[in-house]
Formats: sequence, C-alpha cells, structure tokens
Amino acid sequence: MSLRPHLPPWLRTTFRFTPEVRQTKRMLRNLVLHTVCEEARCPNIAECFSHGTATFMIMGNVCIRNCAFCGCQKGSPESLEPMEPINVARATRQLGLGHCVVTSVTRDDLHDKGASHFAQTIEAIRELNPDTTVEVLTPDFAGEPEAIEEVVEARPDVFNHNVETIPRLYSSVRPGADYDMSLGLLAMVKQMDPSIITKSGLMVGLSETIKEVEAVFADLASAGVDAVTVGQYMQPALRNVQVSKYYEPDAFDYLAERGRSLGIKRVLAGPLVRSSYKAAELMKTIRSEFP
Repeated sequence: MSLRPHLPPWLRTTFRFTPEVRQTKRMLRNLVLHTVCEEARCPNIAECFSHGTATFMIMGNVCIRNCAFCGCQKGSPESLEPMEPINVARATRQLGLGHCVVTSVTRDDLHDKGASHFAQTIEAIRELNPDTTVEVLTPDFAGEPEAIEEVVEARPDVFNHNVETIPRLYSSVRPGADYDMSLGLLAMVKQMDPSIITKSGLMVGLSETIKEVEAVFADLASAGVDAVTVGQYMQPALRNVQVSKYYEPDAFDYLAERGRSLGIKRVLAGPLVRSSYKAAELMKTIRSEFP
C-alpha cells in the first residue's frame, strides 16, 4: 500500500470558526443551501467564509457520477428543490455579493441534465441582485447542445466548465466524462455567445507531465477559452485517488506563464487555487484588459 506524500508547508491551512464563518454557515443552513466549499472540503473555506463569500452548489449535494478526485457524496440524488434558485438569490443579497458563483453536482438522471435549474438560478439572482455578475461552473450536460444553449440563453457573465485533468487520466480520475466532449462544450458556448467569458480549470499532482499540461492549455486556447485556473490536487478523503506529487510554488508560476504563451488570456495558477478562487477579480481583469 502506497503512502500519501507528506503535506508541504505551503499547502497547510487552518480553519478558524470566526464569527463571520459562523454567520455564513448559519445563513446557508437557514436557506437550506449547499456550497462546494464545504462539500469538496476546499482548503480556502475559512478565507472565503470569513469574507462572506461562498460558491453555491445547486441540485443537492449528491452526485450521480463517481469521479475519483471529488469529495462530494455519491449515490442517488433527491428531487430538485423548487425554492433553491430564489434561495440562492436571497443568499447572494444577504452576503452582498458583487459576483456570484454557482456550481452543481452532475445530474445525468434529469431529462435536461439540470440545465433549466441553472437557468432559473441565474434569472433569480439577476432579478433580486441586478448589479451582481453571475458565473456558472457546470457539469458537461452529457454534451447535449440544447442543454448548453438553455444555460447560455440565461446569459451568465462567465461560463466555466472544468476539464479537471489531462486526457490520459480520464478513465481513472474522471470516469463517465469525456475530454473531447468538455472541450466541445467550451467551444460551443463561445460560438453561441462570444460575449460570455469562458473559463476552465485543472488540477495537477495526478501523475501528469508538464508537456501533457501544456497540451491541455493549447487545446483550451483552440476552444476559445478566456481564463484557466490551475491548482494542486489534494486528496479529500482516503477513498479518493492519491496525490502523486506536490508541485513547488514556482512550478505554478511557470505553468501560468506557459498557459498565457500558448494563447490563454488569463491563467491563475497556485497551490491553493481552485475554480472559483478570486473569481470576481479574474473576471474584472479579463473585462478590463480584453474587452
């Protein structure tokens, strides 16, 4: 049995139950909302909750797929909560969010893969928070153009879909997904509405090589992706795939530079970077530098 590499100091974080963290958690429970921050055991949760920010996770907290890297619960999801879109909007208002990020579990069991629920959530946020920008981090919707189009037509400011890892590792790390399908989704969004910022993300530390990561950058650039996040994979639970390597902080600087040189407008890379980390700042930078 292999042992996990020793956690380096630059990845160690401390969770403190500050009054702000307690207040954020209380508000989420009162509105019966889930966050990917909690479900995926994000290392930045204390930082974000203390600043009154969170990434909402809609359509429940049980995922129908069984990705080896993900800390979310697996199994048979419950029915959709009809009040969830408006409750996300209410939470956005209570937190005073200028930029709201909404993600979800994968719901292949739904006829539209959950696309209409995403659209309803975007619309509810906009109605109650007209000055708030909206970012969605979606599953692949099984590559169905109608589902993708429904979300695009709700006009999120940012459409994010993570490729997560390199193609070689999909069968072991992201079973049930397809690398080319994910690239196709991102390209489709940009074709449907070029004004929407497209974004993707991947993890490193799963036995990929730098050349393989560079090839993913090139593919994302070819798909018209505007922004990419790169972070260190950290095993959320013993049942999940093990870390093969912890990258030094300097390696992330190199990856960010390579991503930009290969045609991606903005690359945010760092050991603790996650898909929605500093999402508002990243969107504003793209808008200001690349109108």
